[in-house]
Amino acid sequence: MRVNTPTMLTIGRVAVIPLLVGLFYTPWEFARHFAALLFIGASITDWFDGWLARRLNQTSAFGAFLDPVADKLLVAVALVMLLRDDPRGIMAVLVAIIIGREITISALREWLAELGERTRVAVGFVGKLKTAFQMTAISLMLWQTPIFGLPLYDFGYFLLFAAGALTMWSMVSYLRAAWPVMRDNS
Repeated sequence: MRVNTPTMLTIGRVAVIPLLVGLFYTPWEFARHFAALLFIGASITDWFDGWLARRLNQTSAFGAFLDPVADKLLVAVALVMLLRDDPRGIMAVLVAIIIGREITISALREWLAELGERTRVAVGFVGKLKTAFQMTAISLMLWQTPIFGLPLYDFGYFLLFAAGALTMWSMVSYLRAAWPVMRDNS
């Protein structure tokens, strides 16, 4: 397998996860800030690697497989860390909704791919908006400390609620699109 630049960016997104965890738990004053910046950088590569693959005509089956896996791993790990840091019940519900949706839609996509119907659950606008809210929310919550008196963690927490709502909306949309296939193949 030949690894191209977009795939290297995706692999890099997975590779930074242990560093993200290490920074998050390091008792150094600015460690969470560096963890947030690392997460932001990794989030940017989520958009950039796909754009670059299309622009340079370097799409690959492996890259198409690994890209959503890298995104989901990065988000799930960050959410679990944030939940451990803030174990309120509502935070647990938000994390369960977001991670549960990712598992559900990934399994649905895999099943539909086996049936030759994968395009029924292609990423739509709501899914992209959900990702933007989610990545922004997590970044702000990882940073945690206010800047110029702005409560970034609270802004992130609010955005995580919005991401949770968009998560449910996108999951219902995907399930509705897949329902005819699910009904006919049950």
